[in-house]
Amino acid sequence: MENRGRKRAELADQLRADKRACSSSEFRPGSSSSCIQAQMISTNSVSETPECEMETSSSASASGRSEGEADRDSGYGSCDSDGLDDSEHRHKSFREYHPRRSSGDHAKFKRILSSLEDEAEPGSQLAALTELCDVLSFCTEDSLSCFSSDAFAPVLVKLARHDNNPDIMLLSIRAVTYLCDVLPRSSGFLVRHEAVPALCSRLMAIEYLDVAEQCLQALEKISHDHPLACSQAGAIMAVLNYIDFFSTSIQRVALSIVANICKKLPSDCSAPYMEAVPILCNLIQYEDPKLVENVAMCLIRIVERVSHSPEMLNDLCKHGVIHQATNLIALNSRTTLSQPIYSGLIGMLARLASGSVVAVRTLFELNICTTLKHILSSYDIAHGLPYPVTGDAHSNQVRELLKLINELLPSSARSNGDIQLVSDKEKILIDRPELLRQFGIDILPVLIQVVNSGANLYVCYGCLSIINKFVYFSRSDMLLDLVKNTNISSFLAGVFSRKDHHVLISALRIAETVLSKLPDVFLSSFVKEGVVYAIDALLTPERSSQLMVPTSCSILIGSDQRLAAKDALKCLCFAFDADCSSSSEMQDCKIEDDSVKILAMHIKATYFLTESQNSEIGLTETLQKLRTFCAYLTDNVSMSIGNDIYAQQEENLYHILHQIMAELSGREPMSTFEFIESGIVKSLVNYLSNGKYLEGKTDPHGLSTHFHFVLKRLEMFARFCLTSTGGVWEDTHLAVLIRKLQCAFSSIENFPVILSHVSKPRNSYATVPKGRCTIHPCLKVHFVKAEDESGLCNYPGDVLTVEPFSSLDAIEGFLWPKVSSSGGEHINLTSQSLTPSKIGLPLPRHADARSHQDNVQSDMGKTNDLSSDLPAMQEDMAKLSHSSLEGERAGDVIQAIPGDTGPSLNQACPGSTAQDVRYVPVEDSSLRVQDSAIATTSNFASSDEHIEGRKHFTSCSNGGSSPKLIFYLEGRQLDRSLTLYQAILQQQAKAENDVIVGPRFWSEVYKVTYRKAVEVKQSNPHLHGSIISSTLDRLGPFWQDVPFFSSMLISELPCDLEKSNPCYDILFLLKILEGLSRFAFHLMSGERTRAFAEGRINDLDDLKVAVPAIPRTEFVNCKLTEKLEQQMRDQLAVSIGGMPSWCSQLMAICPFLFGFEARVKYFRLTAFGFSQDQSHPWAQSTNNNPNAPNERRLNGLTVPRKKFQVCRSHILDSAAQMMDQYARHKTIIEVEYNEEVGTGLGPTMEFYTLVSQEFQKVGLGMWREDYNSSPPGKSLYAESSGFVMAPFGLFPRPWSDSSGTSDGIQFAEVIKKFVLLGQVVAKALQEGRVLDLPLSKAFCKLIMEQDLNVFDIQSFDPELGRTLLEFQALVDRKKLLESVSVNSTTIISESCFRNTRIEDLFLEFTLPGYPDYILASGPDHKMVNMNNLEEFISLTVDATVNSGIYKQVEAFKSGFNQVFPVKSLQVFTEEELERLLCGEQDAWASNELLDHIKFDHGYTASSPPVMNLLEIIQEFECNQRRAFLQFVTGAPRLPPGGLAALNPKLTIVRKHCGEWADGDLPSVMTCANYLKLPPYSSKERMRERLLYAITEGQGSFHLS
Repeated sequence: MENRGRKRAELADQLRADKRACSSSEFRPGSSSSCIQAQMISTNSVSETPECEMETSSSASASGRSEGEADRDSGYGSCDSDGLDDSEHRHKSFREYHPRRSSGDHAKFKRILSSLEDEAEPGSQLAALTELCDVLSFCTEDSLSCFSSDAFAPVLVKLARHDNNPDIMLLSIRAVTYLCDVLPRSSGFLVRHEAVPALCSRLMAIEYLDVAEQCLQALEKISHDHPLACSQAGAIMAVLNYIDFFSTSIQRVALSIVANICKKLPSDCSAPYMEAVPILCNLIQYEDPKLVENVAMCLIRIVERVSHSPEMLNDLCKHGVIHQATNLIALNSRTTLSQPIYSGLIGMLARLASGSVVAVRTLFELNICTTLKHILSSYDIAHGLPYPVTGDAHSNQVRELLKLINELLPSSARSNGDIQLVSDKEKILIDRPELLRQFGIDILPVLIQVVNSGANLYVCYGCLSIINKFVYFSRSDMLLDLVKNTNISSFLAGVFSRKDHHVLISALRIAETVLSKLPDVFLSSFVKEGVVYAIDALLTPERSSQLMVPTSCSILIGSDQRLAAKDALKCLCFAFDADCSSSSEMQDCKIEDDSVKILAMHIKATYFLTESQNSEIGLTETLQKLRTFCAYLTDNVSMSIGNDIYAQQEENLYHILHQIMAELSGREPMSTFEFIESGIVKSLVNYLSNGKYLEGKTDPHGLSTHFHFVLKRLEMFARFCLTSTGGVWEDTHLAVLIRKLQCAFSSIENFPVILSHVSKPRNSYATVPKGRCTIHPCLKVHFVKAEDESGLCNYPGDVLTVEPFSSLDAIEGFLWPKVSSSGGEHINLTSQSLTPSKIGLPLPRHADARSHQDNVQSDMGKTNDLSSDLPAMQEDMAKLSHSSLEGERAGDVIQAIPGDTGPSLNQACPGSTAQDVRYVPVEDSSLRVQDSAIATTSNFASSDEHIEGRKHFTSCSNGGSSPKLIFYLEGRQLDRSLTLYQAILQQQAKAENDVIVGPRFWSEVYKVTYRKAVEVKQSNPHLHGSIISSTLDRLGPFWQDVPFFSSMLISELPCDLEKSNPCYDILFLLKILEGLSRFAFHLMSGERTRAFAEGRINDLDDLKVAVPAIPRTEFVNCKLTEKLEQQMRDQLAVSIGGMPSWCSQLMAICPFLFGFEARVKYFRLTAFGFSQDQSHPWAQSTNNNPNAPNERRLNGLTVPRKKFQVCRSHILDSAAQMMDQYARHKTIIEVEYNEEVGTGLGPTMEFYTLVSQEFQKVGLGMWREDYNSSPPGKSLYAESSGFVMAPFGLFPRPWSDSSGTSDGIQFAEVIKKFVLLGQVVAKALQEGRVLDLPLSKAFCKLIMEQDLNVFDIQSFDPELGRTLLEFQALVDRKKLLESVSVNSTTIISESCFRNTRIEDLFLEFTLPGYPDYILASGPDHKMVNMNNLEEFISLTVDATVNSGIYKQVEAFKSGFNQVFPVKSLQVFTEEELERLLCGEQDAWASNELLDHIKFDHGYTASSPPVMNLLEIIQEFECNQRRAFLQFVTGAPRLPPGGLAALNPKLTIVRKHCGEWADGDLPSVMTCANYLKLPPYSSKERMRERLLYAITEGQGSFHLS
């Protein structure tokens, strides 16, 4: 290992200095090969210049700089000034230089050729070769094509064989390299003239190292196009023989040659590449990542080629291929591989295990099961994936993992082709049963977890196939030992809810095998968990309650199953064959049509015969008991009876609740099946809603009486569910109930994940609804009038192309003028139609679009329509300019439109380029939740047409103009709240068809029938809400602002989910419980206040309540979260608004079901669109792979970047100018400071930090300045430091309407600052910047448009809030005493505030803390007394959280909405919003530091300076840690997710200093989160110098 990357010393000593290494001037500049560019740097620069390389923006160096770092630096704009890298500048200069040279090149070539052909002196040949290399290095393909390169080939090959003069050899081979580079087809001439053998001969006997290196450069060029010729000439071994003598960059070139050859290995002769396997197995242990990846690629190709031969596979195993591959795929591997290579290695192991028993034995001996377990377990369903996920790379990797696991076990079917191999695998397991046991211990629980966590059909079938094999080959005792802790019964019961026959037959086989081996053990658990019930339901579906076996169908997706090459799905029977031949795709399914029923009938007859006599088959005693309890609860929940009887009845119901919860948390756990089938969920919801849930909609006029019953039950239920015997939340009934509901929901929900496949985005022309080009595929629709419809005309056109994200309202707007009786007679399509070329649009390239150009309707040609559509067209053109119209500005296209009266892009966006896209916020706040699909669609597509469609839909649904047309597809009415794409998918799903969103989906013509809508009188939708609101207003300050209360009062969820769906009941109860958990303090405080008023408690201190907090993660459904993650990975579905409607609806009504990271991603997609989400730093937080694409080039759509210069002394003024210019644009802003160097991520992060600090300064009049809560001795801290002291977070200072000025501060200036603050906060969210702005939770609730009440005051002013609650308790006691006619003396004595009369407190009628804020005027409102105390409380609360801050909050939201709608934040809680804005600031654990910090360029994790640094960081106090973070990253806080989410990754490198390292200071590159640390002699010295740097080095950016 010592000779890695070194030249052979004795050979190097024999060479002249100019022969040992080629200087940068000797190589042709601008080479397309990264390896050539790498060679341009001298070989010794690898270890000598890490620091200077980090200071530049070179993107193609072969130095020790970590791979991919340059791309990341460039992506963040760390050092580049104009977006162009060095290579682009070089190519530009070459293009300008070429025309001047090309005219003379032809004559030079002739003269040079004649000089080389003559038997000239070596000196003249050398001069001619030098000139040839010089000409080739600067010429282009055009200048060379005029001259026959074939003439040079034999001459150069001959000179390359020259044995006497090494200079001639070197220059001739270099000329060969340049020739192939300039004119790639010339490699064919060289191959014909035996160039490859000549080059290989030089490599087989190396005399001069630089000649050998040049040979490798030439072979690398030739091997691209002629791998077979290279293979036949023995290039593989020639390249690998002396590879250890070359530098790392040249080793990469050599392996690139081998990789090129291995892409097309000959099938007849295996000797050359089999001989290379031992060398490759040695090379794969090297440290260079690119080198390792090339070696891995070679081995993968070799295994693919010899997979048909067990003997060759056995030979590969003997050479150690398996050992090296297993080391690389382990999670603790020191080498980070790209996604394709990583998946390829796993697939290689699967191929080896498929054809070689030696491979299987070796894998078991290497404990591969533990490795695979760790890989599968690392897929954290709720928090992302361990490897970067793009497209369907994740599903491909999982597929390869399952293939490998599947191949470790022999086939249970004896029809397998290779009986001998199956027998040999069986023999391994028989001889060594501990291997199978270890397999079960490692793999079985993980597979069950994968299926339960929401795996798609493909993965589910793979897991079941493996489990079926394991159960089949396990002995009874082993099976009992391994399965008893996995709850396989519950697992199988959940699997039976799938509808695919492959999955069902696998589940039935597992059940049969388990019952045949352990009938006495598992029969009872099969009954308890519902397996028996589910199998019986397969035979008699009419007897099923359809709870555990829902009728909704699964959706099969082409892309998600890696089967998208063709529409015909490869049958799942062949999906996990290790050798997936294309012919297997068309093979018939192995499962007969009636196999499921036959096997189910066999199991029932064999094992359930005694139970089959019972009409209630599969129902346990516990289930029967629970049904009895629930029936009683339902029947007696809403009895109208007197007070005494009511109290007794409530006590009885309370007792029933106790019994139900005792069953839930009893010693014998209740199964999910029993929980669902018992009807507990529906009974509990009905109980809490006072019987109104089962009755349907509540009469709004009876809400007042109904409310008091619901209120008391909620208070009682909260006290009952939140009581904990051990004082911890885990012991509460609420936590137990939530877990049961989550398990039940995961078992029965069957929301589809619909992913799409389109080979490549292509331009197509959509006629409907606006007639414009789009990069998305279009639906083909034939609109047909209903047969019995007489009031409409037939649509005169044929098949139309329709934008898939079009709403039915937008389609109606297009269709109605053409089919209505008044407008249809005047349509002349032929004379008035416009093609795209007529309106200045680029002609669509898609064949389907061309075929429908004549169908563009006449009204598209009108000038006013065209100008109104201009913004949408501008955006489309901006997108198309990136994908297909390279070099053409979108503005140029727009200007070509005749009759254009609208503004150009530059006019619409001052100071911006055509790439700037302006977001138009939707101001309509009355959208129904059902419209959320359209809402997300408009945000995804960012076009005015979608916004118009939304507004039109809103007016229709809110009592405005009613729909004119009703649309049908295959006889079923389409849902108007969905896009056409979603509606088609939903209809196909309801028809129980497999939906494959592939080429056939887009090419199919959909026949949509339309008829005239019948006008139906709609009730005023606001009437119901207003009655509820007025009812809540009369309830006092405790209940009027409890958000979840309204849904309880009306007893329905605002979504399209049918009430008959069992998921509806679970969602409703979960929503109630989540609200109860969040507002438990409100409920418990209300109950305490009532107890004080009734005299049950007399001490005001007893009003305090302690509520166990249920963690938010308990409400997260991991399965649903993973489904949403899968859905959001589909680029097409996201970009066209094609996500299933359940995504937007559940996110709107129950966002708590999804994990925080998933909601963040959904928020970014809906608020900003797909392309900008991908450029967001957090979107790539798990993507630290060096092979990840640069964020500027993702998906072909670039996010515009703008540089903005700011002045440190006028930060807020600079921020205001920046927001005025860019707030409304989707532009990433990069900050640079006046008279400072450096721009990009670091300076920009610091800018947002400085702005945050400016907003916290004293004297702005923005915040409540609470000096009294300062720590002792620091009461003047705010004045001395200049910052507002807000220990509980910033909250707006109240201003009265009559006050325009206070303490010299103009209220108008305060409003302006809140507008600016809203802009800055929104822009920071949009760009992923962290703010150092400690906003209070109450203010975060206001941002999310939630109302506040008296309880929220305690969160930012605990003393005031607590006092107001105590005052309210006194008021309630006084009212109660007056209602029972108690004498006035008693009332006065009972109404004292801590033994003091209210009058004696001498409270003025002004806002506490703000004497200038007068709450009310008049003689009765000078001082507070017992008579006006309630009014004082009400006015104080209103001034503090409502009227006094209303204008400030509205100003903040108005500024925020200029960037994107503030409504998008409503999927978060106030704590999550604070985390989203301000990131993390928790202390760091040592393992976190090691896991998420990269050490490079002279440092490793075990280096003494690194160990000292980590210890120092952990010992930092909070302020020191903040200063360190700001020094390194530009922000004093980490992004959400902590160190793991920091992108680029925090990197520590060795700083090369002079003779005395202790005298030097650390330096940083904030744009790359890059700390250059000198190797200090001691920990104390390092601490001293580091603290000095982070305190004194702030405030400016300079070169280090």
